[in-house]
Amino acid sequence: MPVPIQSVVETALYARDLAAMKDFYTRILGLQLLAEDPARHVFLQVGPAHVLLLFDPEATRQGDDFPSHGATGPGHVALGIAVESLDEWRRQLIAHGVLIEKELTWPRGGRSLYFRDPANNSVELITPGVWGTPAGW
Repeated sequence: MPVPIQSVVETALYARDLAAMKDFYTRILGLQLLAEDPARHVFLQVGPAHVLLLFDPEATRQGDDFPSHGATGPGHVALGIAVESLDEWRRQLIAHGVLIEKELTWPRGGRSLYFRDPANNSVELITPGVWGTPAGW
């Protein structure tokens, strides 16, 4: 068996309105823009080691330079936050008119805030303690 897989490096969400997605994830969630092609994709840095890929599903189904891919319907992504920042994040979302759909406290003690992005994807802000992973999540 090879050395075990170490991490999820990229996560993709799909949306037709990439400008709205870029605005939401950079302005409201504070992610750093790495690269973009307004007709195809927006790439955002999440923490020191991860990338969130926002794709137009019609453009990525073309598969000209890369393997064809795409999805329809809402997806889901969980973004890790520090426990002590949960209340501040709640205020940030509310201040920008983002409806918090649900708040959960998990059996191991982690907490989650669920809301929707402009493409109706389910976005979760998650504190350590939800999964009990070695990294703390």
